[in-house]
Amino acid sequence: MLSARLATAAALLAACVTAMFVLPNGWWALALIPLLAAASWEWGALAGYGREARWIFGLVVLASAGLLWLGSGADPSGKSGEFGLDVAVYAIGCAFWLLVAPAWLALRWRVRGPYALGVAGWLVLVPAWFALAKMQMQPAQFLAVLGVVWLADTAAYFSGRAWGRHKLAPTISPGKTWEGVGGTAAAVAVYYGALYSAAPGWPWLGALAGAALFAGVTVMSVLGDLFESWIKRCAGVKDSGVLLPGHGGVMDRIDSLTASMPFAAILLLHLA
Repeated sequence: MLSARLATAAALLAACVTAMFVLPNGWWALALIPLLAAASWEWGALAGYGREARWIFGLVVLASAGLLWLGSGADPSGKSGEFGLDVAVYAIGCAFWLLVAPAWLALRWRVRGPYALGVAGWLVLVPAWFALAKMQMQPAQFLAVLGVVWLADTAAYFSGRAWGRHKLAPTISPGKTWEGVGGTAAAVAVYYGALYSAAPGWPWLGALAGAALFAGVTVMSVLGDLFESWIKRCAGVKDSGVLLPGHGGVMDRIDSLTASMPFAAILLLHLA
C-alpha cells in the first residue's frame, strides 16, 4: 500500500509541476477540469446522489467554474488591486471553511439533505479550483505554497505513524494524532525558514506575511482533511473513490487543497 501511495504521489507531482511551468494559464485551468469533474462525481456519491443527480451536480459545478473563469478575466501578473469577482469567490470559500466547516465538525452534524450537501460541495470544490487556476500565473510562488500542503500531508503521515499516541479527533478521523500535527508544524517551520533564506526576492515571504500564509495554509489543510474524513464517515465509506492507487479517490488527494487554496490565493495574489 505504501509503495502504491508513493508511486502515485510521485507521478502526480511530476505531472503537476511540469504542467504548472509549461502550460499557459488558460490551458492550465482547462487541465484542472477533469479533476474537478472527478471530484464532483465523488462528492455526489458521498452525498448519496443517484447517477442522474450526480451528473446534474457535476454539470452545475463545471458550468459555474466556466462562468467564473470567463467573468474574472486574466491579469498576466496574477495580481489585482481591485477586490472584484476573484476575491469574492475566495472570500466565499474562506467563509465556509472558517465559519461553517468548524461548526459542522464541532457539532458532528450528520447532514444528509441533498440540497445542503450540494451547496456544501459547490463551496468545497469551486473556490478551490478557481484559486488553483489563478495562482498558476505565478508558478514559482504557487509551487512554494503547494509545497506547504504536500509537506504537511507527508509530515503528518510519517510522524503520526512513528510517534502517534494521542488522537486528534477520534470520532472524525481515528488515524490522525496530535503527534502528527506536531510533526507537520515542525516540518513547515523548517520549510519556511529554508525558503525565506533561499528566495529573498519574494517580499510576501517577509516575517509577518510569510508566517501568516504558511501557518494559515497549514491549519486550513488539516481542517480540509478532517472535514472530508467526516463526510466520508457520515457516508459510511473509507475512501471517496478508487481512481488513484494507494490514495483512494480524487477527493482523498485534494481534501487539504480545498480548504487551503482560497485562503492562500487571497494572501498571495491580492494582499502580498
